[in-house]
Amino acid sequence: MSKYRNRLPQLAGRLFATDAGLETELIFHDGRELPHFAAFDLLKTDAGFERLRAYYVRYAQIARAHRLGLVLETPTWRASPDWGEKLGYDAEALADANRRAVGLLLEIRAAFETPATPVVVSGNLGPRGDGYRAETRMSATQARDYHAWQIGTFAGTDADLVSVFTMNYAEEAIGVALAARERAMPAVISFTLETDGRLPSGQPLAEAIEQTDAASGGHPVYYMINCAHPTHFAGALRAGGAWRNRVRGLRANASRRSHAELDASTDLDDGNPQELGAQYRALRPLLPRLTVVGGCCGTDHRHVGSICDALAA
Repeated sequence: MSKYRNRLPQLAGRLFATDAGLETELIFHDGRELPHFAAFDLLKTDAGFERLRAYYVRYAQIARAHRLGLVLETPTWRASPDWGEKLGYDAEALADANRRAVGLLLEIRAAFETPATPVVVSGNLGPRGDGYRAETRMSATQARDYHAWQIGTFAGTDADLVSVFTMNYAEEAIGVALAARERAMPAVISFTLETDGRLPSGQPLAEAIEQTDAASGGHPVYYMINCAHPTHFAGALRAGGAWRNRVRGLRANASRRSHAELDASTDLDDGNPQELGAQYRALRPLLPRLTVVGGCCGTDHRHVGSICDALAA
C-alpha cells in the first residue's frame, strides 16, 4: 500500500488550490479537436503527454508561489467504459490510460511537493452520460456497477482518493460513493448546478448531499460544487443549513451562461478573473469548511491565480 494512501491534508482546514478548465483550455486556447471532451486521449502520444504535463505544472507553480496545498486531478473525466468504447479503447488500453494519468501526476508531485505545498493525487471520474442533462438515469446500484471498474483501476495505483465531477442527479453520486466504499477508496462528490442553484434533475443541493450521505453511510469525505457560476448558487448557500459543512471544494465557471447556453457556445466566455476571485472571497463565509478551490469551464491559470490571491490575502 502506498505511503500516500488516504493521506488527505486538505481535511485539516488549510487552503488547497486545484486546476481549472482543462478541456476548454485545450479546445479554445490550443485549438485542439477533443472528441467527446476526452482530454485523457492525449496520453497516448508523447506530445500529448507533455502538453498535459505543462498544464499541471502551471498549477503546481501557482500553489507553490502562494504557499498553498495542491490537489491534482487526473485528466480522466471521460476515461470510463462507455466513453472509452466510443473513442476506440478496449478495457486494457483504457485501464492503461487511467494508470498513466496517475503516473503523470505522481511525477509532478515528486518534483513540486514541499512541506508548505503538500500534493494530493485524485483519480478523476465523470458522469456516465451528459454532464449537463439528467435524462437517462441509473439506479444507485447500476451506477455503482458502472463506476466500479474505473474506481477499481485507481485503487490499484498510488492515487490518494477518487473524485467524481459534474454529477447532475443523486443516484449516480450514490453509486460512486458505494463503489469507492467497497474498494476502500476515499471519495469526493461534486455536483453541478443550474442557474437556480438546483441540480439539473431539479433536486436542491442540500437534499442531494443528504440523500447521498444517507445511502452511502456518509462515505464521501466531502462534497464540491463545479461547473456553475457563483451567482447561480449563492442563494442556495445563503439559505443556510448544516449541510454546508460537507462542502469543502469549489470549482466554478467564469461564465454566467446556463448549461444550455454553454453547450451551444462556439466561443469561450472566460469572464473576468479578478471578479471571479472576489466572488470566491464573498462566498467563503457561506462555506465554513471550504479548503479546495479551482475553476471549471472557461477558466485557466489566470482565474486560479486570482482566486488564490483573493483567498490567501
